[in-house]
Amino acid sequence: MMPTDRRKFLALTGTAFGGILASGCATSAAPLASASVGSRVGSLQPDPAGVLDLPPGFSYRVISRLGDMMDDGEGVPDAADGMGCFDIGGGKIALVRNHELRPDRADPVAVSPAYDTIARSLLALPGGTSTIILDAETLEVERQYRSLAGTIRNCAGGVTPWNTWLTCEENTTTAAETGGQLNKDHGYVFEVPADSSGLVDPVPLAAMGRFNHEAACVDPRTGIVYMTEDRGDSLFYRFIPDVPGDLAAGGTLQALVMEGMQDTRNSEDNGSTLTARVPVPATWITLDNVEAPDDDLRQRGADRGAAIFARGEGIWMGDGEMYFTATSGGRAGEGQIFRFMPRAEGPDLIELFYESPAASEYSYGDNLVVSPFGDLVVCEDQYGDTVDNYLRGITPAGEAYPLARLRLQTEPAGACFSPDGRTLFVNAYSPTMTLAITGPWPTA
Repeated sequence: MMPTDRRKFLALTGTAFGGILASGCATSAAPLASASVGSRVGSLQPDPAGVLDLPPGFSYRVISRLGDMMDDGEGVPDAADGMGCFDIGGGKIALVRNHELRPDRADPVAVSPAYDTIARSLLALPGGTSTIILDAETLEVERQYRSLAGTIRNCAGGVTPWNTWLTCEENTTTAAETGGQLNKDHGYVFEVPADSSGLVDPVPLAAMGRFNHEAACVDPRTGIVYMTEDRGDSLFYRFIPDVPGDLAAGGTLQALVMEGMQDTRNSEDNGSTLTARVPVPATWITLDNVEAPDDDLRQRGADRGAAIFARGEGIWMGDGEMYFTATSGGRAGEGQIFRFMPRAEGPDLIELFYESPAASEYSYGDNLVVSPFGDLVVCEDQYGDTVDNYLRGITPAGEAYPLARLRLQTEPAGACFSPDGRTLFVNAYSPTMTLAITGPWPTA
């Protein structure tokens, strides 16, 4: 049966849902509309525990970590990446957390049901999601368990207005390529209800395309899903469902075309020059053969004029607009953020919202979320000889500032806010550690 929240969405799309904002946790967030100056939170203070430097007045607590025994008898998996937070009623919230694991980097697990298994065994591929149920007031963990199994490299995803998490495979391995080691093709989006009590039936949403999926977000006014792709020559996609709120019922996959501009990467190699804060009209082309057995969906789209981005990654919906990162784009190669504005009338609009001038200001932004106070919160994902990643705030004026500094040699990932806006949840990627950050957040 369709969950109650999804039934409501089907009834309300285009009316009451037109005013909903999807913030860090499927609740409201302010649009990026007014400028602010400098850091909004103060200078970072060294963490005596050597985990996370935070501004004055802020603190964190660890709510889950690698190897903790979960309620299903499994240990917390590694490689915690994208994550969404949901109000599931009864004073409870749920975190649905991706695990970006692949068969050659982690052992299979004896769980069922699973999308794919090793050869003809009953051992599931290690990728998937886990769910943490928390008391909304105290943030005490009440339960945690695997909620999707048998997938590969679940990188990012997105929350839906009907209280599910879209988890995306950043891998396009086919069964044929593995010589019988895998049973199914990969590169799909899967849907995980936030209130699932255990492993969900793993159904690939094939009509949403098979490609190097990164993240997704839903426009609550229309039910259209927008998706990014983590490739150096990636496209920006949208999926128009035949039935809004019921993605498994099929639909149409399209790629964005920008007026007068194809290559958005602003690199010296391609000679493109995209000016920040100048909206560009956009149209869409419909793609065929979307399961792309040759993994050529982006190439076929580009041949028809679709815009090219430098590693599209995190995406999040704000108030009638969304923001997504291009991790290695820009003249400095340190990353860009795009603002996309879907419109009911006239062409959609897209603009370069922010481009990093240097690694010291912002480097390789990946997951991002629109905060309740109107800034973007972006997880850096750079790996050099010394890993030094930050949570970066980006003001409505396009100014970057340090919000937190992860002192572990890994990346922050999956940033999302609690429904009441008081807590920022974030993962340390590996070894898995999920943190809850509280403090004197700025006002909108």
